[in-house]
Amino acid sequence: MKIFLDTGNLKEIEALVPLGIVDGVTTNPSLMAKEGGDPRAIIRSICELVQGPVSAEVVATEWQAMVTEGRELAAIDSHVVVKVPFTRDGVRACKVLAGDEIRVNVTLIFSATQALIAAKVGAAYVSPFIGRLDDIASDGMGLVRQIVDIFDAHQFMTEVLVASVRGPMHIVEAARMGADVCTCPVSVVEACFKHPLTDIGLEKFLKDWEKAQASRP
Repeated sequence: MKIFLDTGNLKEIEALVPLGIVDGVTTNPSLMAKEGGDPRAIIRSICELVQGPVSAEVVATEWQAMVTEGRELAAIDSHVVVKVPFTRDGVRACKVLAGDEIRVNVTLIFSATQALIAAKVGAAYVSPFIGRLDDIASDGMGLVRQIVDIFDAHQFMTEVLVASVRGPMHIVEAARMGADVCTCPVSVVEACFKHPLTDIGLEKFLKDWEKAQASRP
């Protein structure tokens, strides 16, 4: 399963890319607004850093404007994936952009039927928002399971990109279910590195080594 970072912050990306675990990045208007500056320049810099899929979201809401904006975003870099919301206009824009051989990530997916429709019009990715479903006592990971089953049964090439991830267990569950991608805030990725037994074990190894070195003549 691929791991994407859900951020628009270049410093966060620069810190994790050298580890070799970052396969791509997802952004949205809220994340880009936090960074300030020229959003398209930031997207270009992210593409140069990651050299993998980078989702850049349209802010237009009417399908023709989405298509125009999507084409402009796709022209920034070959790694750009145009992100559109799941609306009637978003679906129509996805159909046109996919016809132009532009990769599209259909976001704000909250049901299996939405994911199916997006796949039928050629979406490269669908983004079910599992954390937001969990927040309203709905089964976010259950939705992922449904989408994976449907795409497998009908051999859709659309990738399931698990979004709105709240913690490491969401990553584990997504991987077990066969999701293609999990996009995570940097805080969630950092949490994956932490385990008390690892810390205790390393501390013991180092102390034993120091004792052995101290006892040598």
